Amino acid sequence: MGVRKPEDTRSFALCAHGGAGKTSLAEAMLFDNGNITRMGNVQNGNTVSDFQSEEQKRNISISTSLLTLERKGKTFYVLDAPGYADFTGEMSAAIRVADTAVILVSSVGGIEVQTSKAWEYAEHHNAPVSFVVSKMDRENADFEKVIADIKSQFSQNALPVFLPIGAGEKFTGIVDVLKGKSYTYKPDGTGKFTEGEIPADLADESASAREALVEAAVEMDDALMEKYLEGEEVSQADFERTLKKAIAAKRIMPVFALSATANIGVPQFMDFVADYFPSPVDIGAIDADGAKAEPKVDAPFSALCFKVMADAFVGKLSFIRVYSGTLSSEGSNIYNVDKGEDERISSFKLMTGKDGKDVKEVIAGDIVAIPKLQSAKVGNTLATKGGFSAKFPPIEFPKPVYSVAVIAKTRADEDKLGTAISRILEEDCSLTFEKNAETRDNVLSGMGDMHINIVLSKLKERYNVDLDTKTPQVPYRETIRKMSEAQGKHKKQSGGHGQYGDVYIRYRPLERGEGFKFIDSVVGGAVPRNFIPAVEKGLREYMTSGPLAGFPVVDFSAELYYGSYHDVDSSEMSFKLATRLSFRKGIMDANPVLLEPVMDVEVTVPDQFMGDVMGDFNSRRGRVMGMEAHGKLQVVKAQVPLSEMFRYATDLRSMTSGEGSFSMEYSHYEEVPGDIAKKVIAAHKKEDEEEE
Repeated sequence: MGVRKPEDTRSFALCAHGGAGKTSLAEAMLFDNGNITRMGNVQNGNTVSDFQSEEQKRNISISTSLLTLERKGKTFYVLDAPGYADFTGEMSAAIRVADTAVILVSSVGGIEVQTSKAWEYAEHHNAPVSFVVSKMDRENADFEKVIADIKSQFSQNALPVFLPIGAGEKFTGIVDVLKGKSYTYKPDGTGKFTEGEIPADLADESASAREALVEAAVEMDDALMEKYLEGEEVSQADFERTLKKAIAAKRIMPVFALSATANIGVPQFMDFVADYFPSPVDIGAIDADGAKAEPKVDAPFSALCFKVMADAFVGKLSFIRVYSGTLSSEGSNIYNVDKGEDERISSFKLMTGKDGKDVKEVIAGDIVAIPKLQSAKVGNTLATKGGFSAKFPPIEFPKPVYSVAVIAKTRADEDKLGTAISRILEEDCSLTFEKNAETRDNVLSGMGDMHINIVLSKLKERYNVDLDTKTPQVPYRETIRKMSEAQGKHKKQSGGHGQYGDVYIRYRPLERGEGFKFIDSVVGGAVPRNFIPAVEKGLREYMTSGPLAGFPVVDFSAELYYGSYHDVDSSEMSFKLATRLSFRKGIMDANPVLLEPVMDVEVTVPDQFMGDVMGDFNSRRGRVMGMEAHGKLQVVKAQVPLSEMFRYATDLRSMTSGEGSFSMEYSHYEEVPGDIAKKVIAAHKKEDEEEE
């Protein structure tokens, strides 16, 4: 390991819309490189990347898988990221730690919603990008159209380095524009090919493609650019040197044509990666809290934990990207900068799917797993004590958009739930779990129904925790619309000391979001000073359960302006009970109404689904706030009551054939329409009666 260098490392994330062929490409790479002897198939559930039981059951990737292979003296770290919207957080984390984002676009389906999401993440992280036009062997494959769409929707810097020979059933190979050669494949999936001259009908197109690459590449070198403009020939050596710089700088985004399942073009793709994809050295130093992590072996060691996985045999695996320095596992500790904890490490694992190969040393650029690292969580910066002390920016995950309330089926399930869910949350940062004090629901939130169903399956399979689900209760509020005054008098005599408290309170509505305000306007000692705090305390207690339907009362002021007391019988408790009487009557006299949370919703859909989405918002009592065009995709912004959004992730997927995605966050509370409020109030009163 000691002879390896950061400049010989290539890390890239395979990203795409679901079904574009990422996992098939990863499988073909392993096969063509000699890492496996037989190509698996996604449909058969036997690929190296998709090794989790839920992935094999559903024939999709649900978690980023790391593959490690050697090619032409270079170490490849391939991150096969999920392409379904429910697991978009995994894609974001993979792009964050990889040196290049490889975005696959189906030659048949073209650019889809998650293709755009991959591009957005790559732009956000300023990652170099390349595009793979996949499935060139499929009927209706259209390389030219996909290239045109990539250029118009993403970047004019997307330039082909491979051209397809034929398409659909006639797709037999590729032209390598750089080398000026063709590679014709056997139609048996073995990946065996014959090298030859460029076919005559592709000669002009290949020459034009090479010229475009040369023009873009020479811009990286002023002296070379000058020579080129003066008509001098650019040597192959100069071209290749500047090409690599142009890719690292995103001046060129290479586009490849291939088919993973037919195994055509994959070896040439891997050779291009080895020769021209940027290394950590080409990417340069990474910012961390104002400090710089230099991709050098003699720099202080620093790494970022980007993924945690529970392995049935090894236990917890923490996946890290090393940004600087070197670390040996022999007698070494690793320091968690975020938590201030130091831990002994036993080994590093170079992962290929579920299998790991132990290595004793890691260097800048490596992506490895560390077994049984207890303190590390996703987003933590790791270093050595007394060394690198800055923190890398946290990994950003999308906010959950789909929630269910979970109910343990048995007492045993309830006892195990806390521990089990905390372990699941460690692995999945786009998941949240909240015990809602208001509604008393245990709310599990994720990116969609599939996401939640997989989590529930994991809880049952791994931890033997069986849960039922229901729609969560909406955290409604109550408020008032006019001023009212109400006396509350509590008087009780039962031998010995009695109880006496008497308050007059004025209730006024406040602006939405102002909460609660207590005003003491008592003069002349009508209510003694020592009892006034009891009145405020009583109000704060009673406002948690309003008189309409038991929801918290908000956005009102309560002014204590008069009262009376008894020298012997008055007490704090007497005044609290008097306050309760005033509160119940005063709120009911002040025209109380129900409030509901309203969400800001942003939906991204292809043009053809715009009408359906707009109509659907109307049926959900939503207000469309605006629209923006993003290429052939439309972004619709709306405000919709939370009560109408619990099933939206499922409904949107159905409405748009899986091509729509959305994000949602809380905006404000507003009044519930009268007819709906009546139903909500009646339902909650019925629930209360049943509980009694």
